[in-house]
Amino acid sequence: MHSIEEAVQDKRHGFLHHSTYAWLLVGIFIVTLPLSNPWVRGDGVGYYAFARSMLIEHRLDFTNDWLHANNSFRMNKSDAQGNIDPEEYTATGHLNNHFAVGSAILWSPFLLATHATVLLYDKAGGNVPPDGYSKPYIVAMAFSTALYGFLALLISFALARRYVDEAWAFLATLGIWFGSSLPVYMYFNPSWSHADSAFAVALFLWYWSRARDARTAAQYLVLGALAGLMLDVYYINVALLVFPLIEWLGQFRSRQTHAAQKLNRILRDCALFALATLAAFLPTLIAKKIIYGSFLNFGYTEHWYWRSPAFFKVCFSADHGLFTWTPILILAVIGIFLLRNYDQQLGNCSLAAFLVYLYAIGCYQDWHGISSYGNRFFVALTPLFILGLVAFLGRLAQAWQRRRARAFAWAATALFVVWNLGLVFQWGMHLIPERGPISWRAAAYNQVAVVPVEMAGVTKTYLTRRTSMMNRIEQQDVQQLKAEAGEGKE
Repeated sequence: MHSIEEAVQDKRHGFLHHSTYAWLLVGIFIVTLPLSNPWVRGDGVGYYAFARSMLIEHRLDFTNDWLHANNSFRMNKSDAQGNIDPEEYTATGHLNNHFAVGSAILWSPFLLATHATVLLYDKAGGNVPPDGYSKPYIVAMAFSTALYGFLALLISFALARRYVDEAWAFLATLGIWFGSSLPVYMYFNPSWSHADSAFAVALFLWYWSRARDARTAAQYLVLGALAGLMLDVYYINVALLVFPLIEWLGQFRSRQTHAAQKLNRILRDCALFALATLAAFLPTLIAKKIIYGSFLNFGYTEHWYWRSPAFFKVCFSADHGLFTWTPILILAVIGIFLLRNYDQQLGNCSLAAFLVYLYAIGCYQDWHGISSYGNRFFVALTPLFILGLVAFLGRLAQAWQRRRARAFAWAATALFVVWNLGLVFQWGMHLIPERGPISWRAAAYNQVAVVPVEMAGVTKTYLTRRTSMMNRIEQQDVQQLKAEAGEGKE
């Protein structure tokens, strides 16, 4: 077990210096990379439209993106002839795209390289449409999302290994990787922003932890820029800003310097941080100004019930409850409380960020995520969950004999992962509904009687005939939406 002082010294020896477990994580990522699913679907249409429209058409015109979208996305946005509903247009004449621009920013290096390659290939006699829809572009987007998701895990592992033995950090990383909602949005739905959000949060936390309480002006500018990127990717990540806030409060309470000096320094640091955050958040503000005519109109019309947050439902509902769908996160959240025993400031900040995030999601009209595996909103907190699970496992190692604790931890983690992957299979194959509450009795039966029988064959089809499988899943989704619409009319 590392002390905090050892953890600080460990930072000087490199990000992942001579880490066998880090290379094991890299190997696992490479092996699982074929699971990455190159398609743009649902909310992903809106996220990807920002990248494609600017890359190909050099303006925020989403008409082609809406017309090329999957049926379940288009069905409520166009008429029977395929024309876009006039109500989809804003007062500025742009299509209503309320999704965040941050994922497009993260994808852009990969898409730019792909576009240049496609253009050169076509000049050499190839025949690949340079339109942003052809396979090279979608593959590049899917690969970059998987890579960002993995980097979120690797950065979180690097943070976690400062406090416990690397073996525990490795196990915690694996547990959250395959025991949470992350794999769905890292591999299966890569055009959604959640895996990108986990990366942006991990990068912010890593840089925040580098020079706590001794940050230079330049470092505050970098930290603010990373905060702005984090908000570009996912607005609710604003909850993570409690990290520098608690840090500043701690500095103000310190008795090392005079109150006036402390206040002046903190105000300077806040100003630098805020300035950099605003500068990095400008792509979002400019995009919203173009689309909606106002920097502060983000296009969302859903309600927020600030006085009646649905805490219990968010955590335990059959309708995508955080803990009921991904139970390993129960241990992770318990561990966030225990994290204060290893690093009080990190633990306090992590706990505060989780509670603020939970409160915000609980107040949101669509707290369940509508079409969601588990509660997808919390994928952004992947780094906090890994740190929390590490703290839980570390406490377990202290309480039990080393061999007994290790055996129990590996067995329990394996059980959580197997359960989660089975539920992911059921969700993906529509054995349980994508939307609304599920029957846990049916889900438990499927885990035992259906998943073991069908998983091997379906996985083979997924790897060899993926396009036809995705088309079939899309047709099932359209039928479900039509059925729900018919029930609503009745």
